[in-house]
Amino acid sequence: MLELRPNCECCDRDLPPDSADARICTYECTFCADCVDHVLNGVCPNCAGNLVRRPIRPPQMLAKAPASTRRVLAAAGCGARRAA
Repeated sequence: MLELRPNCECCDRDLPPDSADARICTYECTFCADCVDHVLNGVCPNCAGNLVRRPIRPPQMLAKAPASTRRVLAAAGCGARRAA
């Protein structure tokens, strides 16, 4: 089951479970659409995999399986990681 992480790893933007702007890779690294399009060029800086729209869990299922509250943030920012 997906964690549905609450923020973008690049800019720390809030990404609630129903956000249409959340993007993930196969390892569930989570980014906002702006960072994916303008900083990462559609590629995860952690695994080099592609980033796709995160599915939205229906509200009735969130009650049974809540989204994660654990925030993950790149210490140096994604621009620095991508350039490396």
